[in-house]
Amino acid sequence: MLQKIILASNNTGKINEFQALLKPLGIEVIPQGALHIPSPEEPFQTFIENALVKARHASQAGQLPALADDSGICVAALQGAPGVNSAHFAGPQRSDADNNRQLISALSKEKNRAAHYVCALVLVRHPQDPEPIVVQAQWYGEILEQARGSGGFGYDPYFFIPALGKTAAELTAAEKNRLSHRGLALQKLIHQLQGSSAHQFN
Repeated sequence: MLQKIILASNNTGKINEFQALLKPLGIEVIPQGALHIPSPEEPFQTFIENALVKARHASQAGQLPALADDSGICVAALQGAPGVNSAHFAGPQRSDADNNRQLISALSKEKNRAAHYVCALVLVRHPQDPEPIVVQAQWYGEILEQARGSGGFGYDPYFFIPALGKTAAELTAAEKNRLSHRGLALQKLIHQLQGSSAHQFN
């Protein structure tokens, strides 16, 4: 099993989630910012392609295995938008509040509020790894008109999970790590690492 990886993200919320999820496995997660690795361009329209670019870039710069996550929210009534543009839905100089306002405005005349979070994870053991581990997971819910909860980040205060009767922002960190798109994707990744290909990472 891996002992040390670079996380190709500067998002504090994601860094905290990955550190909490991987710590029980004895994997040290080093944020790319701690190594002064800049973020690359993310030119693609799919989560997996962008995650692969970020993982290879971080591994090349840091000379360690690297894990990259590309996540976002896809809204049915908006034909999958914001999608890969979730982090800057309201423009380059975005904030979570700006992005949420943009989303609620875009849905103001829509009855269909169905949405799902997507997380694509790519792990490379070196920059030219020909067999990256690639997994993807979804977390289904709907978009509320009013925010609820103070936890999480991004669109969490508006992302409602009917089966739980709560928004993502109303869950504890442990609950979110277990149930979320990122938690589910990481479970898939860990399963693959522990499987027949795990010896490749020793």
